[in-house]
Amino acid sequence: MMQMNDMVLISTDDHICEPPTMFDNQLSGDLLASAPKFLSDRNGKNYWEYQGRKKGSVGLNAVVGRPFEEYGMEPTSLDQLREGCWDVHARVNDMDVDGIAASMCFGNAIVFDGQTFHTAPDKKLALRHMQAANDWHYDEWCMAYPGRFIPLGVLPTWDMDATVAEIHRLAKKGFRALQMNENPTVQGLPSVHNDYWNPFFKAVADTDLTIALHIGSGNPAPHASMETPIEAWISTMPLSVSQGVSDWLQLEELHRYPRLRIAISEGSLGWVPYFMERADFSNARHKAWTKSGFDHIKPSELLKRHFLHCFIDDKFGLKNLDAIGEDNAAFETDYPHSDALWPEAPEHLCASLGNLTDAQVDKVTHLNAIKWFNFEEFFANNKREDLTVGACRARAAAKGVDVAPKSSGGAKPLADGRPVTSGDVMTMFQTQAAQREVA
Repeated sequence: MMQMNDMVLISTDDHICEPPTMFDNQLSGDLLASAPKFLSDRNGKNYWEYQGRKKGSVGLNAVVGRPFEEYGMEPTSLDQLREGCWDVHARVNDMDVDGIAASMCFGNAIVFDGQTFHTAPDKKLALRHMQAANDWHYDEWCMAYPGRFIPLGVLPTWDMDATVAEIHRLAKKGFRALQMNENPTVQGLPSVHNDYWNPFFKAVADTDLTIALHIGSGNPAPHASMETPIEAWISTMPLSVSQGVSDWLQLEELHRYPRLRIAISEGSLGWVPYFMERADFSNARHKAWTKSGFDHIKPSELLKRHFLHCFIDDKFGLKNLDAIGEDNAAFETDYPHSDALWPEAPEHLCASLGNLTDAQVDKVTHLNAIKWFNFEEFFANNKREDLTVGACRARAAAKGVDVAPKSSGGAKPLADGRPVTSGDVMTMFQTQAAQREVA
């Protein structure tokens, strides 16, 4: 069996806490003055303000390196976080510590599925600022270390002509993936089954880019009541991904564009075999009247052709990889979110790989990511021997990267000792918004 230090790991889902300077080198004059601003409230907590709207962060978005007792939903400031959350050089050091050779990074406050720009009143400005955010992501984040990041763009899907133009611009620039809301109806847009999206899918197919759908963007996990303990809500979050996957699996475009690729970020694996079984059963029982379009291919076969499932820690899923498809799974770490196993991701992964061959290990750790994201520059810019877990960690050790837990004075358990509920979390969100409004 392959040794841990010989593995090569690509993380297909991580996040950036956008730095205050992200627009400084991309814009000037009035465009820079009107760009999103990184500010602090009267309590010293950071938030972004754009076109009269404020958006903060929450503790669970950036808790790597914090004691478990300080996990929580409180807003944070950058000085409470590891620098790797927002500084690319520190991020690469933290990747090395964790044995991660390359990473694909979603945004947090500003460009996670484009929400900040989608809700802006002045869409002409929003388009220009979104383009600047994309350019920053490529020029200043990904190209700071060529071959160690998979460039991921965000789109102005409120304007389809602008979306198509941006897809082609990003492809020419060197992007490999595009992120969007899995359920655009929550943004006031037509569903993905509407003809509105025809030019989008054609442009994606023409440029051979990959669509990345991140958990929670459009179909968040439901909670039963405001009294439901928050841990119950967190436990079901990966399962909620099946709602979006089932929706997208019915797309006519999957039959029209056989090379269309869709990555399901942070969705896990274990539920996939049953979903495929259920989708095939439903189709067999109901296709006579549903007219679903699965005339010559089963839903499970279409799923394997078009969908990549990204996982953090999924022993059951890897044990049943043959049912999922060894070409359809890719590792991720979710740095710096609360599910991230930093700095021990390789150790956790190795504990789940016992029944896999070395060839299968290579697929789920990096070869599938290279294939699904056309990420050939990974090996073109770096030697394989410099990308292994052992090599990455040797670099981190030589630099003396500090991995000691960092206490940041974060949230503590409720004073009465009762479980934190979904209602408590909703109240925290409302309080944070009110505090920012009067800051």
